[in-house]
Amino acid sequence: MLSALEQYDPQIYELLKQEKARQSGSLRLIPSENYVSRAVMQACGSCLTNKYAEGYPGKRYYEGQQVTDLIEMLATERAKKIFKADHANVQSYSGSVANVAAYAALLEPGDTIMGLSLPFGGHLTHGWKASMTSKVYNSVQYEVDPETGRFDYNKIEELAKKHRPKMIISGATAYPREIDFEIFGNIAKSVGAYHLSDIAHISGLVVANIHKSPVPYADIVSTTTHKTLRGPRGGMLLCKAEYAKNIDRAVFPGLQGGPHMHTLTAIAVALNEADTPEFIGYAKQVVKNAKALADKLLEFGFDLVSGGTDNHLILIDLRSKDVPGKKLAKALDRAKIVTNYNTVPCDPRPPFDPSGLRIGTPAVTTRGMKEPQMEQIAGFINRIADNIDNDTVIEQIGKEVLMLCSHFPVPGHFIIPPKNSHINGGD
Repeated sequence: MLSALEQYDPQIYELLKQEKARQSGSLRLIPSENYVSRAVMQACGSCLTNKYAEGYPGKRYYEGQQVTDLIEMLATERAKKIFKADHANVQSYSGSVANVAAYAALLEPGDTIMGLSLPFGGHLTHGWKASMTSKVYNSVQYEVDPETGRFDYNKIEELAKKHRPKMIISGATAYPREIDFEIFGNIAKSVGAYHLSDIAHISGLVVANIHKSPVPYADIVSTTTHKTLRGPRGGMLLCKAEYAKNIDRAVFPGLQGGPHMHTLTAIAVALNEADTPEFIGYAKQVVKNAKALADKLLEFGFDLVSGGTDNHLILIDLRSKDVPGKKLAKALDRAKIVTNYNTVPCDPRPPFDPSGLRIGTPAVTTRGMKEPQMEQIAGFINRIADNIDNDTVIEQIGKEVLMLCSHFPVPGHFIIPPKNSHINGGD
């Protein structure tokens, strides 16, 4: 395939080579990024990219669905199995579309939704003012406690009783602590609201039983299929049986046309990989690595929102270091350490130049790195923060990063062999 691409479009071929080298030669600490297996990559680039499959298995609007129906049914069954859900819809193009579909399934325009405020760790589609979700629905936003950086469930309950939302959204995009979905479910019940749980970031941890599952406590669960789940870029919805028809109609024909069958096929492969002891071991190491990285950063004097982490991500408050998040992110990137600048609770700085830095361990864990490497990475971050205007130091750390990456090549050892197979994974 690459040979054909090289012949037909050498410019794109060269750019892809450069991107592959960048991903291999950098420490990718953005918590929403990962490396998929070669099996997932192969499925994503398969002949399924040629096929339209508008509708659902057995109820398509195009012919030639003998194989696509089987693939989608397989993906759906695998999702239901690993998440222990009554129903799964695997067609959503993204997590954002999945969230909007959840609203459309159970709400009417103008209904009140209640989600976590974006500057306090929420997602755009949880009703933030810049999102269409706040224009279609009346949005009420809860926050984390500014002192602890954690949810104050009593205050969330008070806010729910005051505004009586039709739906409460649990979940976050920059919250480093375990979320008690049972409490959120009880709050929703107490005010007669639906409970949507967005586990886009932690779905791999939920599958591995490291984080409590929201499935028993939520009416609908939305997720992406990449991040800690380590699949392709896509979305998925899980729900109780009583909402299955509403969800399916909301996704198609409510928001989408035909599903992207190549992505859906790759999702099926990733779900199969997640249903293995190897994946559970990986997910456990993700959290161990995050805790080790957080502990070392604390030793270096960094302030961490909530004081640490329970999951895969860390949110650093850089105000005590007197370094803006964007400036540090740019300096780290020059040293081949890829992060994203991020707001922190009660951030006095603007969103495009905030006080925080968000980092995570899914990708470096996929490469096989463990606690000793996390301590080394924390040292890199500390040295760059202390020498943020010293290009010589940053260049030297970049060389050290390349050396570290060379010990943990991509791809390779993380590829999971098929079940009941004696074939070894590898390059």
